[in-house]
Amino acid sequence: MASAQTYGPEDEGRRFSDGSRVVCEEVEVARDTKDPNRIAGTATGAVIGGLLGNQVGGGKGKKLATVGGAVAGGAIGRNVQGNNQERRGQRVVETRCERVWR
Repeated sequence: MASAQTYGPEDEGRRFSDGSRVVCEEVEVARDTKDPNRIAGTATGAVIGGLLGNQVGGGKGKKLATVGGAVAGGAIGRNVQGNNQERRGQRVVETRCERVWR
């Protein structure tokens, strides 16, 4: 069984007999996201959307509006939470290295 080789900054520039070499780059990554799946935003949006949708129409139309409001509200809530996490999330810079054949 072959295992994947990992490379660190100390390997940068290392050359191999097949013409490949190790290249490193600095990348910005998000850390400490408490709700990476955005469950809170989705659930909150779905409840609010369902409540608002329930205020529309009557009979079967009211049921459809409630379901439609919940679905739309869930999507909006997920998007809003994602935007907030992007804006407020902790960002760190990491050095990532990989073997390239160029």
